[in-house]
Amino acid sequence: MTTESAAAAVQATVYGYPRQGRNRELKKAIEGYWKGRVSAEALRDTARDLRGANWRQLAEAGIHEVPTGDFSYYDHVLDTTVMVGAVPARHREAVAADPLDGYFAMARGTQDVAPLEMTKWFDTNYHYLVPELGPDTAFTADSAKQVAELTEALSHGHTARPVLVGPVTYLLLAKPAPGVADDFEPLTLLDRLLPVYARVLADLRAAGAAWVQLDEPALVQDRTPAELNAATRAYRELGALTERPKLLVASYFDRLGEALPVLAKAPVEGLALDFTDRAAANLADLAAVGGLPGKRLVAGVVNGRNIWINDYQKSLTTLGTLLGLADRVDVAASSSLLHVPLDADVERDIDPQIRRWLAFARQKTAEITTLARGLAQGTGAIGAELAANRADLASRAASPITHDPAVRARTGAITESDGRRSRPYPERAAAQRAHLGLPLLPTTTIGSFPQTDELRVARADLRAGRIDTAGYEERIKDEIREVLSFQEKTGIDVLVHGEPERNDMVQYFAEQLTGYLATQHGWVQSYGTRYVRPPVLAGDISRPDPMTVRWTTYAQAQTSRPVKGMLTGPVTMLAWSFVRDDQPLGETARQVGLALRDEVNDLEAAGTSVIQVDEPALRETLPLRADGHAGYLAWATESFRLTTSGVRPETQIHTHMCYAEFGDIVQAIDDLDADVISLEAARSHMQVARELAEHGYPREAGPGVWDIHSPRIPSAREAADLLRKGLEAIPAERLWVNPDCGLKTRGWAETRASLEHLVAAAREIRAELPSS
Repeated sequence: MTTESAAAAVQATVYGYPRQGRNRELKKAIEGYWKGRVSAEALRDTARDLRGANWRQLAEAGIHEVPTGDFSYYDHVLDTTVMVGAVPARHREAVAADPLDGYFAMARGTQDVAPLEMTKWFDTNYHYLVPELGPDTAFTADSAKQVAELTEALSHGHTARPVLVGPVTYLLLAKPAPGVADDFEPLTLLDRLLPVYARVLADLRAAGAAWVQLDEPALVQDRTPAELNAATRAYRELGALTERPKLLVASYFDRLGEALPVLAKAPVEGLALDFTDRAAANLADLAAVGGLPGKRLVAGVVNGRNIWINDYQKSLTTLGTLLGLADRVDVAASSSLLHVPLDADVERDIDPQIRRWLAFARQKTAEITTLARGLAQGTGAIGAELAANRADLASRAASPITHDPAVRARTGAITESDGRRSRPYPERAAAQRAHLGLPLLPTTTIGSFPQTDELRVARADLRAGRIDTAGYEERIKDEIREVLSFQEKTGIDVLVHGEPERNDMVQYFAEQLTGYLATQHGWVQSYGTRYVRPPVLAGDISRPDPMTVRWTTYAQAQTSRPVKGMLTGPVTMLAWSFVRDDQPLGETARQVGLALRDEVNDLEAAGTSVIQVDEPALRETLPLRADGHAGYLAWATESFRLTTSGVRPETQIHTHMCYAEFGDIVQAIDDLDADVISLEAARSHMQVARELAEHGYPREAGPGVWDIHSPRIPSAREAADLLRKGLEAIPAERLWVNPDCGLKTRGWAETRASLEHLVAAAREIRAELPSS
């Protein structure tokens, strides 16, 4: 096909779309179902309406081929587990009795049965449910969901492309099931899994699918020769099937690297590649392998993970180069739009000029269709759009929001000593033990307590003017006193004030720092029905006034026990925001670190002896390829130390991390030089404690003994058993007792019972220790 005819065939598409609806209708329906207020039929009706609305919006925007199968009640990897029949043995009875309830039991657990482990989807803040596999796993095909959603889309007159998690990525994301040896490799099940995918593909073809997309983002990571050989075999076998649709293998989040020749040579009809800045090497790599003659290339030139407008001219230049490298080039976002909010136009509280710099999912679909039209018809066909785009990009670059000389002077003056504590850890530990007087196995929580309906109503009443600031603050004081009283009665050693005044662990701080913008409707799925509103990091960062000192000191005045000051660390402030893309991340992290340093120092000056700086995103932000690790970890750990190194030796610095794979960043955890770290460990059965021990981690640690992302209440015996496992790796004088994470999403009844069991477990184990 000539370049001209290839351009004429250009189409616009996306890999996935936000699931929640304009007003988070899906969240409300699912949570209503869990509480018995919404029937299963009503839940399914809501889901069907949302899918239909999504497809209609995409088609009206000019998207030629809409995705199906990307919609999920909880998680698309869990949906894949159902599709391939890999339901864990402990959940099979529930799934057989009621597939919907069984599905949610796998995601959330029940009082008697633990859920699947949950961790981050590559380097995003989306969480997936980890498949549990073993040598005895028997896969069976269940294509009902995929076929039904394809049929729905086709019935509405859409051209539709089902999207599946690819077989190689599915196995690489899996872990050995409980009771299976840790060295079991789920990828050894590939030959058993491929016939199931073949069956699903055949069912989709019979239902009318012309194309099916198989997502293989795991192939953008460093892969061994054996893993690359598995990918070769997988797509050789799937490509050789006769009863199948055309196959589009998709990768995103980074460059394919050594996996690109594997997929380029595979007998599939198309590849989807990321061509945004983080994966720019795909362009040269694709040329180096001779392009994709005779194949379809879906070019991800619109960033599917961030919210800044596209640079049309830059994207068109990339697309023009690609026209000579494939038989057909289509235009897409770099990944599913699941990772961005739905619509920037509804953000009426943001200055209209600044709002023009933003592109949420609906704006990105317009960008995709504009680029497709420009590629197919020439730049003259989109002249007005190009001119407006240039003006918006220039407006952002010239804005005083993006450049504060005082902030830049301060970061330029940073010295090496600014990132070091004044005394080594052993001296600090002795000073802290003398100052705090804590028992062995001290108990604490991670920070937040349940955000009750009453708190949310009070916050809404304040915004609406139904109560004044004084009335709202009295409500906050009442809540703090209640939280402190409960902790004291329960016997917790290091208290927290519960954070009733905070809306979100990032947004709360972003609203008080210069350079950040807050959205009102920018909801993004984090996991299940948990949605967050990531703030927009638009310019240089500083802290005009103290942010947490008032409420922390108020809480400390109510009790003689130490109350932790609670902050969100610089890496997490970046990772859980939509970060600026016009300067290196390390520079932004230094700015945030210095702003938080001022807060840490003010907390200490106000009498706070324990200060926790949470960094749950340290692992999730780790680059997907090893050649980027050292540079990232250098600025990430430096920014944390900038935040925390200005305090006295007797002030105890904590940090917290959760729901990620920590084994490959233990050295970085060590480099943070925090006195205490608390970590998620309950679902992974204390794996992280073993990893810390293998590293020789020398400081104090609290591997969690309560999985707070499940509604089940762990017994005191269960918590004690986990503590005994922890003690196998961490000596008693360095082991803390705490939940996995904050308690904001839990109810008070389960919080009370679970923390009482946690304290009882700590007392039981203390009594068993010789030194007690």
